[in-house]
Amino acid sequence: MPHLTPFPHADASGERKQLMDAVKGQFGAVINMFGTVAHSPAALKSMLGSFQALGGGRIDAALGEKIAVAIANRNDCEYCLSAHTVLGTKAGETPAAMEAARTGKAADPRTQAALDFALAVVEQRGHVGAGAVERLRAAGFDDEEIVEIVAHVALNLFTNYVNVVFGVEVDFPRVKPRQAA
Repeated sequence: MPHLTPFPHADASGERKQLMDAVKGQFGAVINMFGTVAHSPAALKSMLGSFQALGGGRIDAALGEKIAVAIANRNDCEYCLSAHTVLGTKAGETPAAMEAARTGKAADPRTQAALDFALAVVEQRGHVGAGAVERLRAAGFDDEEIVEIVAHVALNLFTNYVNVVFGVEVDFPRVKPRQAA
């Protein structure tokens, strides 16, 4: 049972309605996470703006979704894990690649470096040190991409926390978090 139910789209007006309409246009409905965040138009605007900005960044959608599932799994956020697993396959990833990313694994060394870094940022609350950044550079990431990876981490922490704090009901095919092997 959610601790905060989604704001009713039919009751929205002004900026909140415009933002919720944008979500509906993108997803075909106001999915529960965005509906829950819609209790604060400022927070919803921030979340949507971050998704839009990072969607136009240098980190491609497939890597962004792998980062998202790794962080969601680590944070036991079933909502984000379920949503980003679907979005990852829509971005061209195989179900096997998304399953591996759940536990921070990737066949590609560059992707593995990004997942290692993203999970280290989460686990160490940002205190990763210069060596972690240098390992990303050695894997072929430039400074712009490294900053974007940190931005993806921050956005995913925001969405994970919203969904976990408020017990947002999953409205995607469910994927349960599990521990790394």
